[in-house]
Amino acid sequence: MELRRVIESSLLLAGGFVLHQIMPPLVAGMKPDMSLLMLFIVVLLYQDKKLVILSGLLAGIISALSTTFPGGQVANMLDKPITALAVLTLILLGDYFKLSRKFSLGIVGILGTIISGTVFLTTASLVVALPQSFLVLFISVVLPATLLNTCFLYMLYPIIAKIRGLVSKVEFNSGEEIV
Repeated sequence: MELRRVIESSLLLAGGFVLHQIMPPLVAGMKPDMSLLMLFIVVLLYQDKKLVILSGLLAGIISALSTTFPGGQVANMLDKPITALAVLTLILLGDYFKLSRKFSLGIVGILGTIISGTVFLTTASLVVALPQSFLVLFISVVLPATLLNTCFLYMLYPIIAKIRGLVSKVEFNSGEEIV
């Protein structure tokens, strides 16, 4: 695992934290976890199992520290690593079946968010009583978050991948930049 990839992943997850902080709660104090979007981008960019697990744990810690949902701390700590590995599996399956990257983005956005929301709500329901029924929370929070994450993934992934590609072409040699 390269230090550069760890740093880049950490910066992306920090950006996800900022997005998560500015997202308003929708129902019962629960808000779409926009840091999940950045976790998806990290997994899409770096399909390294160790980095994916590390990023999932870090995203879980960040989300646990900033959650407003009752019992959300435990739920986030469990949800993010599981989701990260599930998304890695989806991406690897997409590559195996030679799916286009655009189609894979849609699958990751939709299934990744649904997996995350399901694990989160299930864990939270086991830790504390949910403020609304599972179905109400799933329909009112997870499904809109699925739509938002998928749309934002289609917008942000190409931009971040392009920037990352440009940055990785830059090498430093005797203090001079070479492109």
